[in-house]
Amino acid sequence: MTYGLRMSLVVLFVSFCSPSLADVETAVVDRLAKDIRVLSSDLFEGRAPGTAGEERSVGWIGGQFMSIAGIDPGGDATDGARAWTQAVALNRATFTSPIEAAFSIGKSPLPLQIGESYSLTAPQIAAGKISLKDTPVVFAGYGVQAPEVGWDDFKGVDVRGKLLIVLVNDPDYESGQGDFLGKAMTWYGRWPYKFEQAARLGAAGVLIVHETGPAGYDWNVWQFNHLGPSLDVVRERPQDRHPLIEGYLRRDVAVELFRQAGLDFEAEKQTAAVRGFVAKPLPATSFSIAFEARHDRIVSRNVVAYRRGTDRADERVIYSAHFDHLGIGKPDETGDAIYNGAQDNASGTAMLLELARRFAEAPRTRRSVLFLALTAEESGLLGSEHFAANPLFPHATSAALLNMDGMNMTGSTVDAGAAGDGQVSLQDDLIRVLERSGRTFLPEAHPEAGYFYRSDHFPFAKVGVPALSFRAGMDKREGGVAAGEKAYAAYIRDRYHQPADEWSDDMDLRGMVSDLEVLYTLGREIANSDDWPHWKEGSEFKAIRDGSAAERKP
Repeated sequence: MTYGLRMSLVVLFVSFCSPSLADVETAVVDRLAKDIRVLSSDLFEGRAPGTAGEERSVGWIGGQFMSIAGIDPGGDATDGARAWTQAVALNRATFTSPIEAAFSIGKSPLPLQIGESYSLTAPQIAAGKISLKDTPVVFAGYGVQAPEVGWDDFKGVDVRGKLLIVLVNDPDYESGQGDFLGKAMTWYGRWPYKFEQAARLGAAGVLIVHETGPAGYDWNVWQFNHLGPSLDVVRERPQDRHPLIEGYLRRDVAVELFRQAGLDFEAEKQTAAVRGFVAKPLPATSFSIAFEARHDRIVSRNVVAYRRGTDRADERVIYSAHFDHLGIGKPDETGDAIYNGAQDNASGTAMLLELARRFAEAPRTRRSVLFLALTAEESGLLGSEHFAANPLFPHATSAALLNMDGMNMTGSTVDAGAAGDGQVSLQDDLIRVLERSGRTFLPEAHPEAGYFYRSDHFPFAKVGVPALSFRAGMDKREGGVAAGEKAYAAYIRDRYHQPADEWSDDMDLRGMVSDLEVLYTLGREIANSDDWPHWKEGSEFKAIRDGSAAERKP
């Protein structure tokens, strides 16, 4: 038999006996669909921390990891044995009475209706009967103190015991240029910064004026915020991070408040975007509020799984995705009150499980691979903050973290990206992997939304771990960029943080399969490398990472 004939017969045999690429894709799609469908079903009740739905979620996710041969538990250690979970202690604050609030301008009241005029978060620093009476109101612009660029909205102004009205996003948002990266939101534009800064200055509270454009989402995201509990990791001094009042004010209410105080909201907003602005009282304006609240402690859980490496097993690549969502809340127009969170983020959790299966089936990598299903992301990245503050493995020897949040469920794309521009070498690595697969890198399509600061990679970045949050592409293979933008807009408008974010049999997961291959290849290459990803010059996280350089071997 000639060599050529022998090879032809081999190829023919393989073609009959090996699954086709289409068969492989179908099998992966089916597993992803099953996992998303199960995790976002009504049985899991929206997976809110501290609920029966969360307990079922943790048990189910842990069970999936346990079923994968070669995947070991990586959670809390007791007597040398690791569990499948890491306990996350949380303080839960809940309103226990109606909320009564109003502004007063001179002798004229401006009543506020919770959910319509404003939204409020149950306070983390006090419980029982709580009230503020005739509290002075200060317009604090964007509420920013940024010494590195010489910006101080509070210069010489004592705001202790006062209510601050601040604007959403950064001073650069309207003009698109300046000291705060133009349209791209910085940490100074995010609501946690504004609340924390107010707490540091001793303010009684903050109401952020909500505007859809600079916030990146509609008012309905905050509208029913008061109905659910407020969560935070347990802190010795919560008052260092939280003022008493943390909430959001509708723009039209802010416009009317300023008008009655003798000010033009738009004019004041323009003034606040100019260097030299200083916080100022709203003339003859005060704020009063009364309600009751209670605190209790709950224990939530991160689910942690592990694939041990070979010669560099004490180093690791981390994959993360949050599994929680908003639980049971305000019913929509159909009467559905379960916020199932199919795309946000059962989809990312399904990817996490599929990646674990893929690594378990393949030869072991040199570095270990850690799989984190994180809790309480929707409450402020709390599961990842807890892990970052209480690491089960040293941060210094964690080579990279790759996060997944809200995967592509509307068909294949020719591109993919990362949240924000994190100034990290991982982004360059991602670009190379995409190019090798015939795809392109998508720069941040909505930099004003501040996505870099809105997902679970961020607490890891703050402790120096090179971190990247993968984002689905916009350029659809069927329909191009227009189709991608349309799908994104429809999701934000109709499903994001709403009961409608649930599984549908017409969802197209082929794009998830392509993205899975990219994430697997990227993580595997880092896990088999001697190189260490790094933060680039100019990154606010570079110095932190550089400080632990001696703990990493070449």
